[in-house]
Amino acid sequence: MRDDDHDTAWCRLLPGSPQATLKLSGAWRLANLPQIEATLSRLALPRELAVDATALEQIDSASALVLLLAVEAPRGDGAHAAPAWAGLSESNRRVVEQVRARLGLQPARLVGERHGVLWQLGRQTVALGDLLLGHLNFLGATVAALGAVALRPARLRLRELTVQTEHAGIGAIPVVALVTALIGVVMAYLLGLQAEKYGANIFVVDGVAIGAAREFAPIIVSVIVAGRSGAAFTAQLGSMRLTEEIDAIRTLGLDTWQVLVVPRVLALMLALPLLVFVGDVMSLVGAMAITGPMLDIAPGAFAARLREALDLRHVVIGLVKAPFFAFVIAVIGTHMGMSVARDTRAVGAATTSTVVQSIVAVILLDAAFAVLFQALGW
Repeated sequence: MRDDDHDTAWCRLLPGSPQATLKLSGAWRLANLPQIEATLSRLALPRELAVDATALEQIDSASALVLLLAVEAPRGDGAHAAPAWAGLSESNRRVVEQVRARLGLQPARLVGERHGVLWQLGRQTVALGDLLLGHLNFLGATVAALGAVALRPARLRLRELTVQTEHAGIGAIPVVALVTALIGVVMAYLLGLQAEKYGANIFVVDGVAIGAAREFAPIIVSVIVAGRSGAAFTAQLGSMRLTEEIDAIRTLGLDTWQVLVVPRVLALMLALPLLVFVGDVMSLVGAMAITGPMLDIAPGAFAARLREALDLRHVVIGLVKAPFFAFVIAVIGTHMGMSVARDTRAVGAATTSTVVQSIVAVILLDAAFAVLFQALGW
């Protein structure tokens, strides 16, 4: 076999015209440095060379030094002159650039890859499939961890559960109360504009009460919690992963699911129904505040109509949704934090992604509940 065709776990030299391509792959770490150096030494690198790092998972400074000395360091015969680079991820590019600056080499010539719309669509589809599969695996592990706590309650960390419940529940009451009260005002105002035309002012109470209890309060509160607690879970766990605190927990022989995931999931599942109830009450308070001056509905008349219109099952349906919404938000938040790349930028990106994913998941889950309750006649 020719050197140009030599295939290894670290790199492969592909012949081409006008230049050959050195295709990197795997994780280039210090532990694998002897094998990497041996592989590079066996390759006869030509003068005209391109470096393809698309399949490169990770590279540390020691491996970057060996690579740059092999492909960019000047030699007497003039070989290895400034190859073109393609496919470097942002984190790997920063490592390579830092080592290149220490060596005093010229900045790399980056080659922009051009792909069609179909390639981009396929790439995004594969990425979405990987993300959903990761969420599914994490969901299974979380359910198993919750089952272990149910079988052995002594494993539950009550102190951490209390802290997370206070943060996700009590700390969120002011913003939940304010937002849901304003939502109640807006709902009553918009319904009142139409009901007033037909002299059906009192039926505004029905619309606000049923709509808030069944749909608006659970969804609005879940969106607030997703942006507040879900993002906080991702940021906290992502920072712990970045500073290797999660690795330290594993080194101590502790179960990271029991220490980090289970308390957060249970705390959110306990807190969200309480927040939804606060949202129900504040929505009605906001509606009562606007219907008085706008529609001449006195507080007593509002309360009397509320007792007639709002059946208990509507409140129960809204409260039943809350733990499921909380579970989905907590799983997404903790999974994104536990799996984030060891990069400060990745933590911010994962936090943003958590909020978007949680909101979409809550809306899809609410739609599924609507179809289910309609089928059941509720």
